[in-house]
Amino acid sequence: MLFKPDSTDDEKSTAPRKRSLISRLLGRMVSLLITLVILGGLGYLGWLALQPKQNGGGGRGAGARPDLPVPVLAATPQVQDVPVYLDGVGSVKALNTVTVRSQVDGKLLKVNFVEGQDVKKDDVLGEIDPAIYQAQYDQAVATKAKDEALLANQKIDLARYEQLAASNAGSKQQADTQRALVAQQEAIIKADQAQIDNARTTLGYTKIVAPIAGRAGLRQVDQGNIIHASDTTGLVILTQLQPIAVWFSLPQQQIMRVNAAAAKGQLAVDVFGNDGVTVIDTGKLTGIDNQVDPTTGTLKLKAELPNANYQLWPGQFVNVRLKVETLPQAIVVPTSAVQRGPAGTFSYVIGADNTVTAKPVTVTQQNEHEAVIANGLTTSDRVVTTGFANLADGSKVVVGKDDGPPAADLAPRKRSRAPDGKRGAQRDGQSKDQTKDQSKEAKQDGQGGEHRGRHEHSDSDQKGRTEPAPTPAAGAGGEASGGAPKARP
Repeated sequence: MLFKPDSTDDEKSTAPRKRSLISRLLGRMVSLLITLVILGGLGYLGWLALQPKQNGGGGRGAGARPDLPVPVLAATPQVQDVPVYLDGVGSVKALNTVTVRSQVDGKLLKVNFVEGQDVKKDDVLGEIDPAIYQAQYDQAVATKAKDEALLANQKIDLARYEQLAASNAGSKQQADTQRALVAQQEAIIKADQAQIDNARTTLGYTKIVAPIAGRAGLRQVDQGNIIHASDTTGLVILTQLQPIAVWFSLPQQQIMRVNAAAAKGQLAVDVFGNDGVTVIDTGKLTGIDNQVDPTTGTLKLKAELPNANYQLWPGQFVNVRLKVETLPQAIVVPTSAVQRGPAGTFSYVIGADNTVTAKPVTVTQQNEHEAVIANGLTTSDRVVTTGFANLADGSKVVVGKDDGPPAADLAPRKRSRAPDGKRGAQRDGQSKDQTKDQSKEAKQDGQGGEHRGRHEHSDSDQKGRTEPAPTPAAGAGGEASGGAPKARP
């Protein structure tokens, strides 16, 4: 008896076979895709490896052509007088500092200065009550007047006694005694005059005067207080700022050089500003300490500067340089032209055929900008100043022009964009090439997508291809809300 197979059983038996077939196809496609990706990556790496060789290389490294000239900048040695400086660090101090104190005791009646004011010598800064000292002065004057009257009477008596003694009518002893009394009284009058001078001086101390010209500091005693000659604080502190002093130190190895230069004449001292480059004042060396500081191994020196614009202030730390000599007619090259190798200093000299030769040079001194060459170069040579990375002895060079350092941008430059009207015109009638260029510009600006104009231009196409045709109600609503574009057929 034959049975007709059920259709459901056939479907159940064929379903696993279909799934296994699909999975095998998917597995082959995935493996094929992975293989293509690997091959593409290897091809890209190979292309990158061959690219420098095809383009001639970027420098004189691996794969570079040795016959290409190296671009450099050059300079010609100059002959000029070069000053020799010794650099040090110092501090600014007032040339003179005075604590103004009272020399007598009494009540402070007046304060005649303002804090921070510039005062002149002998200006009255304060006044003390002079009543007691005026009385002492008047008393000394009166005492002298009394003694002078007594002396006048004694002199008259002396004249009488001398006449009597001459005529033998009187005793000579009495005349001699009177002469001694007159001399004694004259000495008393001299003592009275000394008392008057002392009282006058003490009375003058009631006016506190400025002993030097300078700038007044902060007031230490207020008006109305009792001040004493024994007070240590004083009334005010005066500092002389014009001229002003700078104390600085140099290493002990420079003692002989400084002493030899100072013996020839006065030495100039320059003081730098806060930037360490600008010279804000120039003065003269006025003193050298007589011993070396054993804790630091340095020698202290003192300079005096005019400080015309008050650019230096006591207590300020400054950089100082002392000019000790001048090298006459020295050969000078830029500091960048001096290179250092295992055998010492050298410079690349450019020959007539633009071939460089490394020549050893002897450097006398150098700073950030210039180097003084003792021997090894002449004024007819040309030395390389820039471009040493790809340079070697015997290399060919091409000398460029040094137009000065490039100006650095303080901020990123603003990128120019097309106005809205032009953008709308481009949306209406731009070509495919223009659209691609705008897309590249948009990517460079960091938008990470297509240009806005291209996106708006293709917006209607995307809606026409993806959205169904609007119903009359939707179309009416779309027109009412702004006229949505209809679907294309």
